[in-house]
Amino acid sequence: MTSTTEAGAMAIQQLVEQALALSTMTGCLVIGEELTGANLRWAGNSLTTNGQMHSRKLTVISIFDGEQGTTAGVVSRAITGADELAALVAASEAAARAASPADDVAPLIEPYSHSDDWDAPAAVTGIEVFSDFAPALGRAFAAAEQADQLLYGYAEHLMASYFLASSTGLRRRHDQPSGRLEMNAKSRDLTRTAWAGAQTRDWSDIDVEAMTADLAKRLDWSATRIDLPAGRYETLLPPSAMADLMVYLYWHATARDAEEGRSVFAASDGKTRIGQVLAPLGITLCSDPAEPGMQAPGFQLTTVGGEESVFDNGAPAAAIRWIDDGVLANLQRTRNWAERTGQPYVPFVDNLIMTGPDGDGGKSLDELIAGTRRGLLLTCLWYIRTVDPQTLLVTGLTRDGVYLIEDGTVRGVVNNFRFNESPVDLLSRITEVGRTERTLPREWSDYFTRVAMPAVRVPDFYLSTVSQAS
Repeated sequence: MTSTTEAGAMAIQQLVEQALALSTMTGCLVIGEELTGANLRWAGNSLTTNGQMHSRKLTVISIFDGEQGTTAGVVSRAITGADELAALVAASEAAARAASPADDVAPLIEPYSHSDDWDAPAAVTGIEVFSDFAPALGRAFAAAEQADQLLYGYAEHLMASYFLASSTGLRRRHDQPSGRLEMNAKSRDLTRTAWAGAQTRDWSDIDVEAMTADLAKRLDWSATRIDLPAGRYETLLPPSAMADLMVYLYWHATARDAEEGRSVFAASDGKTRIGQVLAPLGITLCSDPAEPGMQAPGFQLTTVGGEESVFDNGAPAAAIRWIDDGVLANLQRTRNWAERTGQPYVPFVDNLIMTGPDGDGGKSLDELIAGTRRGLLLTCLWYIRTVDPQTLLVTGLTRDGVYLIEDGTVRGVVNNFRFNESPVDLLSRITEVGRTERTLPREWSDYFTRVAMPAVRVPDFYLSTVSQAS
């Protein structure tokens, strides 16, 4: 027996089941998403907006065995009632009939044992999630005002409940809380700026005072302006900047692209670089759906193809090491590609953790700064785009804080740069790895928030041109 999320409303599980029952195709998958959210936005030391949202969406994936082969039609829509289901299912089936044969066909996952509570109501969040954060933010506003500084930012908490049902009888669900905090501090004349971000599941672990103190410290560093030319510099990349680079690497770590010679992970003769040393310093890059504080779905859940396959929906996902003690150990592989190549299925997992040889015992960013004779600190990267997929060379900009370090002390703020680097090549040049900590990738925070990274030292990070961006 399913329950309702509010009086008079049909539970999303019921909508999912009814949509599935309407299917006339060879196979069908239905993914229901119930999403609630709350947010705060502030500028100039004052709250400007707050909001709550609630939405529900169904995705119907129709599988059609036609004369030309098996096709898939995927249609997603916001749903408000059962009267919209017939049109949604019909649209998905029409898309399946019109589609070309799928290249990633695999049998739909059969039911298996798990502990999901399918019938439990969708999890929700609301503005009350900020009950401790909002007063702390108010105190930060007062402190910033007194220090002649301005705070700008955005705080968001989302709770998504996913319900996956298939025509084979599989039922799985996952409740995913996601929170992100982004804050800029600026001098009163707006000539100096610094950024910080954090991710959280429930906002109980956000330390506003520590974050604003760090921002104030960076503004103080910016009191001295230093112009430097483009070139290669010894550079410290803090966890957020490393997250932006490593998430991009992870998105491109697919076995098929490598085996077909289209990626940086390709070797000769249709092979991959699995088994090769990518990070001599003993770095490990892994994912684990059960990682404390960064829990992610323990099964495949996707509405798009490409690196993933809709045919794999519901397949279990487990902890996996992508780079193990410096050696490339695994690449993502769909079930179809696994069958065709005789290799294991390796699903995408929605979190990413990097550790160095010292694990959680590495140096803090402050300790890495203290150990720098002359180098740069790049606090965050921005506008990252691919230049060459064969080497995964990317370009992007620095933003909100590049600092010159001399003799263990930050001397001042430096102009911004455009950078050109391959995150894979970068792994081979890292000379020091700090302590792993949960962080927020600034560039990719709209898509991927569950990341833990260390700060690292790179002896020759390539800053190709001076940027006028501010």
